[in-house]
Amino acid sequence: MTLNEPKFTIGIEEEYLLVDKETRGLIVDPPKSLLEECKELLGDQVTNELLRSQIEIGTKVCSNIQEARQEVARLRKSVIEVTGRYNIAPIACSTHPFSQWFEQEHTPKDRYELLTTEMQAAARRMVICGMHVHIGINDDELRIDLMNQAAYFLPHLLALSCSSPFWHGNDTGLKSYRLTIFDALPRTGLPEKFQSYAEYERHIAILINAGVIEDSTKIWWDLRPSAKFPTLEARIMDVCTSIDDAVSLAALLVCIVRMLYRLRLKNQRWRDYNRMLVRENRWRAMRYSFNEGLIDFAKGDIVPFEKLLDELLELTHEDAKLLGCEKEVFNAKDILKRGTSAHRQLEIYESSKAKGDSDDESLKNVVDQLIIETAAGL
Repeated sequence: MTLNEPKFTIGIEEEYLLVDKETRGLIVDPPKSLLEECKELLGDQVTNELLRSQIEIGTKVCSNIQEARQEVARLRKSVIEVTGRYNIAPIACSTHPFSQWFEQEHTPKDRYELLTTEMQAAARRMVICGMHVHIGINDDELRIDLMNQAAYFLPHLLALSCSSPFWHGNDTGLKSYRLTIFDALPRTGLPEKFQSYAEYERHIAILINAGVIEDSTKIWWDLRPSAKFPTLEARIMDVCTSIDDAVSLAALLVCIVRMLYRLRLKNQRWRDYNRMLVRENRWRAMRYSFNEGLIDFAKGDIVPFEKLLDELLELTHEDAKLLGCEKEVFNAKDILKRGTSAHRQLEIYESSKAKGDSDDESLKNVVDQLIIETAAGL
């Protein structure tokens, strides 16, 4: 059977934290009318999340990265406009600098009630936000094949997206603390490997038949075949504070997936490394972002991230050109120059402390900057 080339459409979901502009803390109990007003503007493209202090947006299916950027900008802008009427602001970062998880209230929804009942404190601690990027691939077998190979590049994407250095008012020492919270749930982390879509379905069926999960939406891997759409869904990334960073990483992902598809057409594929090795790079990205490099498994050595990114941009250049996203992909180099959101948050905190501000004042300054950056460039 001849495969039709996938359309490589793009869809982006972003989760935001809602903060009180006065206190800069999370809004524990936002007015019901806030979400209602958002829905009047955006319909089903905006939803609540597990916790009432969160809100999620999702683009329509976009044919290219420029359209995806327009969608994310429109959705962010609309949420900012509505929340501003309540003296509330969304911040696109994966943990709040100082608010406490045990003060939050979960959204009264059957799905969330079941989750918190089953997972207990592991779910209640989920005051975290991410960015999910969907790449349109209609063929089930192709989705599984590309998922197996693309997992190698997940740490690279995480390293460029980090936005969660703080937890409960403390510098965690990690650039992406979010994943330490999320990894407490089952069925998270790097995706398993499967020889076929049928094998994947058989494994999911075992869990469903055992009554462990209702459906494959409860598979929360870093990369998965979407349960709702004919897409490959990357879930490893922290939500990017800067829309430029978000768009750049979505563009890089679609180019990686197309590059792997292109190799397949030549009867080639990316080398299959043991997940143990990829997990080590995942940890390095969580801990250091791009600062300390990642392991090049072929060389058996840690390589500076800048060199790895240059190699990746060269590998995907043909794909970026064909998909019309050369500029957006190349912008990943800008992230190395100015740092991720995590780097910038830490810089603001440290400079505030150096000026004599208290811990509380310094953390509030971080929130203020997150509010500004979330709205920038829309």
